[in-house]
Amino acid sequence: MSADAAALPAAAGHAQTSTHAARGLGNPVLGMLLFITSEVMFFAGLFAAYFSIRAGHTELVNGVPTHVWPPAADAGILNPWRLTTDSGGLNVILPATLILVASSFVCQFGVRAIRRGDQRAFVRAMSLTLVMGVAFLLLQAYDYSVLVGEGLTLGSGPFGTTYFTLTGFHGLHVLGGALMLSLVVYRGRTRQFNARRHDMVEAVSLYWHFVDVVWVVLFSVLYLV
Repeated sequence: MSADAAALPAAAGHAQTSTHAARGLGNPVLGMLLFITSEVMFFAGLFAAYFSIRAGHTELVNGVPTHVWPPAADAGILNPWRLTTDSGGLNVILPATLILVASSFVCQFGVRAIRRGDQRAFVRAMSLTLVMGVAFLLLQAYDYSVLVGEGLTLGSGPFGTTYFTLTGFHGLHVLGGALMLSLVVYRGRTRQFNARRHDMVEAVSLYWHFVDVVWVVLFSVLYLV
């Protein structure tokens, strides 16, 4: 009788673990995946418009219409390897990129921490991710001010329009991610997540990784290609 009684908790615990494992994707994670799918389509449309404008842009070179990109007036402005800009400001886009990429790894460290029930490491990692996201936004705002000082604006031509449209929409997504992270940090500090209940953390981390990947593509297309 005692052996049967001792076996009951173990069996119940195994059943709960099996049920949790078989539960699959939670609603927050599934909803986020569907949302990210729609956002992929949104950014795909922006990239398609960018490459269409880029492919069709021509300028007169020695009287001959020639494909030139970026336009001659904007050539050299987007150079991530410069330490300073022509207007005397610091060139912060490369450090901002490194910060955002690193924040994705920090975010995943926080996810791994809550999966094993480490509340302290989870809150610290997510708080640091939030700080890095805000730092990226501040650096991007500063970079905007420098570019405007060099004559690149939303209305300065096709290059300025496409650049500020693409990076501006991405910045709004980073801001949205920062707000989500703020909520995660708040709820984490009040111990509303644990090793069994953290679907929201998983969902927000997926969004943050998506924002990171989009910026890597944007950086490559706008600055390197």
